[in-house]
Amino acid sequence: MSELLERTMRDDRLVRDAARAVVDADIAHLRADLASRSIPTRIKDRISEGAADVLDEAVAVAEDNKGVIATLVGAIVLWFARHPLLDLVSNNESAAERPNAGDR
Repeated sequence: MSELLERTMRDDRLVRDAARAVVDADIAHLRADLASRSIPTRIKDRISEGAADVLDEAVAVAEDNKGVIATLVGAIVLWFARHPLLDLVSNNESAAERPNAGDR
């Protein structure tokens, strides 16, 4: 029984030592990575990667919904042109209401 216990303890120590070596290597890698890039650089990289992902998704959605995009652009153009269009319509209505010079 004692031999079995010693063998189990030795195997457990080997596994523990191997796990510790992996953790130490991960920590060394993390420290090297942190030392190579500053925090503002990391933030900038993360934001630019996120923006690129959002742009790719927007392009994919736009390609799938061209009619909706065209309708939306048309609605935006009409919204920004609403005042000149309303002035044009109101000028035409007021001209139609005025009596003609030949009718007097």
